[in-house]
Amino acid sequence: MGNRGMEELIPLVNRLQDAFSSIGQACNLDLPQIAVVGGQSAGKSSVLENFVGRDFLPRGSGIVTRRPLVLQLISATAEWAEFLHCKGKKFTDFDEVRQEIESETDRVTGANKGISPVPINLRVCSPHVLNLTLIDLPGITKVPVGDQPADIEQQIRDMIMQFITRESCLILAVTPANTDLANSDALKLAKDVDPQGLRTIGVITKLDLMDEGTDARDVLENKLLPLRRGYIGVVNRSQKDIDGKKDIKAALEAERKFFLSHPSYRHIADKMGTPRLQKVLNQQLTNHIRDTLPAFRSKLQSQLLALDKEAEEYRGYRPDDPSRKTKQLLQMVQQFSVDFEKRIEGSGDQVDTVELSGGAKINRIFHERFPFELVKMECDEKEMRREISYAIKNIHGIRTGLFTPDMAFEAIVKKQIIKLKEPCVKCVDMVIQELINTVRQCSNKLECYPTLREETERIVTSHIRDRESRAKDQVLLLIDIQVSYINTNHEDFIGFANAQQRSSQTNKSQSSAGNQTSSPPASGLIVIRKGWLTINNISIMKGGAKEYWFVLTAESLSWFKDDEEKEKKYMLPLDNLKVRDVEKSFMSSKHIFCIFNTESRNVYKDNRTLELACDSQDDVDSWKSSLLRAGVYPEKTTTVESETTSTTDNFSMDPQLERKVETIRNLVDSYMAIVNKCIRDLIPKTIMHLMITNVKEFINAELLAQLYSAGDQNALMDESQEQAQRRDEVLRTHQALKEALAIIGDISTSTVTVPLPPPVDTSWVGGSSGGRRSPPPSPTAPRRMSSGQRPTPRGAPPPPNRPGPLGPFNNSADSPQAPSRPNRAPPSIPSRRPPPSPTRQVPP
Repeated sequence: MGNRGMEELIPLVNRLQDAFSSIGQACNLDLPQIAVVGGQSAGKSSVLENFVGRDFLPRGSGIVTRRPLVLQLISATAEWAEFLHCKGKKFTDFDEVRQEIESETDRVTGANKGISPVPINLRVCSPHVLNLTLIDLPGITKVPVGDQPADIEQQIRDMIMQFITRESCLILAVTPANTDLANSDALKLAKDVDPQGLRTIGVITKLDLMDEGTDARDVLENKLLPLRRGYIGVVNRSQKDIDGKKDIKAALEAERKFFLSHPSYRHIADKMGTPRLQKVLNQQLTNHIRDTLPAFRSKLQSQLLALDKEAEEYRGYRPDDPSRKTKQLLQMVQQFSVDFEKRIEGSGDQVDTVELSGGAKINRIFHERFPFELVKMECDEKEMRREISYAIKNIHGIRTGLFTPDMAFEAIVKKQIIKLKEPCVKCVDMVIQELINTVRQCSNKLECYPTLREETERIVTSHIRDRESRAKDQVLLLIDIQVSYINTNHEDFIGFANAQQRSSQTNKSQSSAGNQTSSPPASGLIVIRKGWLTINNISIMKGGAKEYWFVLTAESLSWFKDDEEKEKKYMLPLDNLKVRDVEKSFMSSKHIFCIFNTESRNVYKDNRTLELACDSQDDVDSWKSSLLRAGVYPEKTTTVESETTSTTDNFSMDPQLERKVETIRNLVDSYMAIVNKCIRDLIPKTIMHLMITNVKEFINAELLAQLYSAGDQNALMDESQEQAQRRDEVLRTHQALKEALAIIGDISTSTVTVPLPPPVDTSWVGGSSGGRRSPPPSPTAPRRMSSGQRPTPRGAPPPPNRPGPLGPFNNSADSPQAPSRPNRAPPSIPSRRPPPSPTRQVPP
């Protein structure tokens, strides 16, 4: 029954399949299998039945096999069959097996000749079979019938290709002896995927149906139309034998008598027949399995190593053990604390490469968003000058003042300082929201314990809200402290003398509407920001919205075709530019802002505004902050009252009042610069101390106690249903991997590999032939040649006699021609080489 040491490998692979099937998973090993390929009525099903020794496959005319049949043969003491879709049900009557195949086929494909690539898995155990795994594929057909689609040939070809394209799949190319072998569809498909012939075994059926006076000896001897692994001939039962209920055992005996008695096959009878085919297939399949298992062992070991730590945690797990729950609670709280601190303080491990979060986002709030909000609250020049003039007039009352009143300065400064409360409170709100988001992200690791996760989020979020009121109170207190005392003796304050000197040097153009309080940025080509932006207001006629690479410097905003910055599209100077928000349209998914000129000039070509779009609001705010650093300020929004006042109360200032207004404006600018600098420094420090540091300390010191006091600790550690399923799956997978590795370890290393046959010329497979016995392109089988020797071209004269170390061969012109059987030696060439002649010298 073949090499026993090798045959034992295949049951091990079947056990591997069972080990993974038991946990409901697919074995990822690309298992070596044998696919049976051939045309309709080529005898594929009869070959399979001879392997099993039972009639169990559907019979009929036309296309009968309409779904792939994965047939797993197992040598056993009892005889029974089992389907994967009917697992646990053993069939001992093979007529029922046939009926089940037919009904399962019809269930998926219908009863009118439809096909489907979904396989039927059948396992047959019998003492009369060798251990083989075969796939019976639908026969290749050309013309659709019944419910078959018009591209039936291509569909069947694709179905076959799904199996035979695998490098680990052996191809059993079945061809009837009474058809033209050179036009075999099975061999053509095999040649497409296996051009070297490493995986293809030829099977010749219906040898007993050949025309009288013809035989397939040259084919079976692998001389005519050779394959690397050669051919094996079989004789199946005829339809008459099947109808007459001829026993398969009797058919196998008749097959053996046929080969022993046929004059053309008797000398190779021991290499023909179904038993021989079984042994050859088993040997080749075993070789594939043994070659594949080392890589699979490495793959299983890596999977096992990845699951070892998790499986060790779950092993011995008792859900109701109080000590386990207490220990797990401590570990979860500790892990939550570590994760929170890493997200806030930053860490080298588990870095988010998609977006900013935690401490990085809070840092951007402190140094980009908060300064930007402070600038937005500044009053524009025209509004401030109006307020100063009103303050001066109201302070003087009915009298005309000779000097600049310092009370007007204090009134304007206090009003400007109070306006800072809104951006400061907004900064606290943004930090709180980011802290809450960080808590939720850290609690994702607690999802296996839903109650614990909910309680942790509730307790920490409640503490953050409690600290919110204290932080806001402290921030507002800082603003009130600034309002309570105006320190005109500050070392950075310019004073009245310097303010009057500046006002006398100021021309009217500097006090025009739209100028900003901050000094313009220093000139230069220092790059402030680079990034992608979409120009949103390009007309459809010119291509519509496009994305460009923008480069912002202290002097200009330029954009290029791509980030290589080779092809500059435009450069926009930053003089007299401001930023304005644009309402997001209903259909747009992007966030838009625009740049415009304060002097109502075109910004970009014929456009008064340049609309730029980002993917998120955070990107918009970040770009606005960068533009602010470059001196492009946001547009000031004026209230309805101020607009009404500006239109109805058109006051005029005399030169003396104008000098007073300019003096106070310079004083206010100087003092507010001091206040802004102080606020930009103190507010982040205050939030850091009262909010962030306090929350970290609370999580480290108080969270566990709060959880214990919240209620039943056992209820906190009730795991979710998903976690229970995950634990069971990990343990079962871990056990299956260990069993699979143990099974592979059982393989004996003393098995013998069947050597691979030498390559042959298979170029004939791609061509066609006019007759059944037409010869291949090369009429002679290739001989083994010494190094440097070249084959003689077809039609060329024979090479001259060249003496060798054993003397020359007789290659005279009167030697007989080569016979039709190429590997048969010509009469003039003896079977043994003559001894070397003592009289002829070997030339140098």
